[in-house]
Amino acid sequence: MRVVCHDIIAEIIREIQWRMKMELSSTQYKRCDLVKAVGRIDGSNSSSLEEIMFGITEAGRFKIVFDMSEIKFMSSSGWWVLVRAQKICKRFNRGEVVLAGVDSKIRSSLDLVGMGSYFTIFNDITSAVASF
Repeated sequence: MRVVCHDIIAEIIREIQWRMKMELSSTQYKRCDLVKAVGRIDGSNSSSLEEIMFGITEAGRFKIVFDMSEIKFMSSSGWWVLVRAQKICKRFNRGEVVLAGVDSKIRSSLDLVGMGSYFTIFNDITSAVASF
C-alpha cells in the first residue's frame, strides 16, 4: 500500500511541476523579434515573460511575434504583460505585438472578454513574421 501511495504522490508532484513549468526563448530577426513560450503562463511565471518583452522594447525594438503554439493555459497576469507590451509597441506607431498559433480555447476566451481585436492573430509564425 505504501509503495502505491508513494507512486501516486510522485506522479502528482511531477504533474504539478509540469503545470508550473514554462520555457521562454527569444530570437531577434531582421524584421522583428520572436518570443516563444512553452507550457503554462500564470502568476507564478508571468514575470519572466515580462522581463523578455520589456527587454526587447527597452532595446528599441517594437515589432514582436509571440508564438503561443505550445501554450495551453494563459492567466490574466500573462495577458496583462502582453497588453502592456502592446501599448508600448503601438505608441507612436512604432510596431505591435502579434500572436501566432493561438490555441482555439485560449482564442475563445480572449474573444469572450473582448480582447480578441486588441491583437492581430496569425495561424503560424511564418505569416506573423511576414506581416512586418
